Parts: sequence; structure tokens; C-alpha cells
Amino acid sequence: MTKGVINISDDEFETEVLKSEQPVLVYFWANWCGPCKLMSPLINIAANNYGDRLKIVKMEVDPNPESVKKYAVEGVPAFRLVQGENLLGSTEGAIGKEKLLSFIDTHLNNN
Repeated sequence: MTKGVINISDDEFETEVLKSEQPVLVYFWANWCGPCKLMSPLINIAANNYGDRLKIVKMEVDPNPESVKKYAVEGVPAFRLVQGENLLGSTEGAIGKEKLLSFIDTHLNNN
């Protein structure tokens, strides 16, 4: 079953991420961020490849300062792989398809 990418806000973070039964890839982005525009198609590829065992959510950084602070996002694009209250992995900056999929694989397989 393939699931799409869900846009969330600070108000939805606990329900959509922390209480999720699946691990969650949180993609932090911004409208003004050029590299973020390059990452969007890769996020959709990840959702298609991992939608059966990984939830993927997008959070725009500017209107969601609580989650940005909690997960120490210093630059965008940024990725945090979370399961419950546990941070499984993190990376910041634009990355290629292979690196993104490898990042997900490494942390999902260690879980």
C-alpha cells in the first residue's frame, strides 16, 4: 500500500509523528529554499518506495518553530527519521536519490 507525503504543522506533530506506529521521515523545508525544490520529487519517490513501512511527512520550517527547535534543524532541506520519541537518524542539506534511499535503508534495517 503506497501512501503519499503528508503536510503537517507543529500542532499535528505529536499525532502524526510521535504516535505513529511506523517510523516517520520528517522532511523540513522552506518556500524560499532552492535546494528544497530539488528534493520534492525525491520525497515522492521515497513515499512510493517505502510507503508500506515508512510514513513521510513535510514540515515547512517558518510556521513550525517548535518542531524545528526540538529536532535542532539548522538548515534546510533537513531530514529526521523518527520512531516514537527516538531519533533514528538525521541529515541536512540537499542529497541525491541514492543517498536519500541509502539513509532510509540504513536506519529502517537497523530498527
